[in-house]
Amino acid sequence: MTGQDREDGGLSAEARERLSADATEIIARYPQSRSALLPLLHLVQAEEGFVSNDGIAFCAEMLGLTKAEVTAVATFYTMYKRRPVGEYHVGVCTNTLCAVMGGDEILAGLKDHLDVAADEPTPDGKVSVEHVECNAACDFAPVVMVNWEFFDNQTPESAKRLVDDLRDDAPVRPTRGPNGVCTFREASRVLAGFPDGKATEGTQAGEPSLAGLRVARARGWAAPEPPATNPSTTPEDPR
Repeated sequence: MTGQDREDGGLSAEARERLSADATEIIARYPQSRSALLPLLHLVQAEEGFVSNDGIAFCAEMLGLTKAEVTAVATFYTMYKRRPVGEYHVGVCTNTLCAVMGGDEILAGLKDHLDVAADEPTPDGKVSVEHVECNAACDFAPVVMVNWEFFDNQTPESAKRLVDDLRDDAPVRPTRGPNGVCTFREASRVLAGFPDGKATEGTQAGEPSLAGLRVARARGWAAPEPPATNPSTTPEDPR
């Protein structure tokens, strides 16, 4: 199968009917229909595992946009994939702190261990890897995510064990968040706005994140109040 064939994808009549119902529900949440484009792209990605040409055409049709407008958005955000990725998509943070703590070594080690390039699934279709920018979890660096669930304080060895477990269908539990890891398609459907009921499972905040909060409370620290608006510097109402 060529890359172009995979990009084309294909939505069956049954899939389009089902997606249309979900898309209509999503669009109704927004005052302006085009604001629903991001969740709609997640929706079609949940169906095929990537954003195909068919998926782009579907979003354009539902929102009254051109395919070029939809493609511009789908190719701008890295969370949307234009080729199939693994059932478990592994993102390794390589931003400043994670990189200093070993993120670059983890990423290189995983690519070598799995013998894959960026976003390329393993032959069994189970795992793919990419580098990601900040995961907003610097107090747990270096951080790895699997379908956007956190695996904190990783090492090259622990990350390799993690992907091996994923390929073997062994139970894998994130450091924080739900009790297990969903598939890439399931995660895309959650991001489209259809909760899976697991938001309150597991640990919601780790100890490093809570340490500063405890210190602030113990010492009575609080964020400063915003300054009062000075009427003399307030712009006149253009009306």
